[in-house]
Amino acid sequence: MSSRPKSAEPKPAREERFAAQSWESLKASGNPIFETAREFADVFPYKIPAELPADRGVRHEIDRAPGSKYCVTRQWPLPRDRVKAIDDVIEGRRQAGYVRESISPHSSSTFYVKKATGGWRIVYAFNKLSDATIPAQTPAPRKDMVLDSMSGSVIYSAIDLTDGFYQILMRESDIPLTAVSTPSGMLWEWLVMPQGLKNAPATFNRIVSHVLRPLRDFAPSYFDDIVVHSRAEGDLSAVEVHVRHLRQVFQVMRENKLYANLKKCVFCAPEIPVLGCYVSKNGWLGLANYLHKYTKDYAGLIQPLSSLLKKDATWLWRPEHQAAFDSVKKSLASTPILMLPDDSKPFHVVCDASDFAIGCALKQFDDEGRERVVSYQSRQMKP
Repeated sequence: MSSRPKSAEPKPAREERFAAQSWESLKASGNPIFETAREFADVFPYKIPAELPADRGVRHEIDRAPGSKYCVTRQWPLPRDRVKAIDDVIEGRRQAGYVRESISPHSSSTFYVKKATGGWRIVYAFNKLSDATIPAQTPAPRKDMVLDSMSGSVIYSAIDLTDGFYQILMRESDIPLTAVSTPSGMLWEWLVMPQGLKNAPATFNRIVSHVLRPLRDFAPSYFDDIVVHSRAEGDLSAVEVHVRHLRQVFQVMRENKLYANLKKCVFCAPEIPVLGCYVSKNGWLGLANYLHKYTKDYAGLIQPLSSLLKKDATWLWRPEHQAAFDSVKKSLASTPILMLPDDSKPFHVVCDASDFAIGCALKQFDDEGRERVVSYQSRQMKP
């Protein structure tokens, strides 16, 4: 490891590099995936096909706690223009076969919320239904395992799935539970999984993980994000292997009618944004973030370096940055002191805090009565 990390790009440069993707930008930049992506243009539709999805063997199920009663939320009035907008959206869903008129005893209200980027988003108040739903125990993807699987790769792509919930059918007996009312006085029920249901993300993750399981060595998924990573193999360059990997992913998406938002995808890049951090073969800070559980007071140690990655921050390497880098490097290079957890023994937690970070250590006593650290956890606090 060098005495200091390679100079990171200023944040605006990264934002520009990961700006909205388009067919024109892919072609103009000479991206090696352009021809293959065009071959699979149906995977990146401007508009999702309005049709009922096929039964893939995984349906969304709503298991309610014993004794649960009818889930009814009163529909409140909305401005006339919003009422028409909701009716227009529901009509589109009806034509696609996603919803049908209902006589269910259950009813959740419909309303609109303003998007952060402008415009409005339709929302269904499934809060009472969610309160009565038994939480799914489907294991959630682990960020550290996704990042760990990318070790040794040199070229990356990030695929953003879109409207995936509507590609999953509801269990037939649970369809009445999804009934939603509209301000115009109609009641509709969903044949596909709507957004807002408890356990819906888990079901979506389960089906994505299921269809991508044969490709998991180079295409791990995290809910609606697919990360493809590659390295050179034999006589094939890393780029050639990566294009082959992407073709396999596109084929699986086509066969299972999973669609991606081209604007949010990144292809054949030496660095990509993944789960809140940037990943590359030279990503020092990303490596340190992955190893934070081995470092005491990591969030406090790394704070000067993190400040360089803030929006509009000026890259100026000062003595405090060098000191932070050396401290974390020394911590990561020191002899490991963590012990494996023993579920048969009690755990205890030691906490600490400063003006800009909080942290804790999970500890146990070993067979010789010595207090040992099992894991460190820490994070920085926002101003």
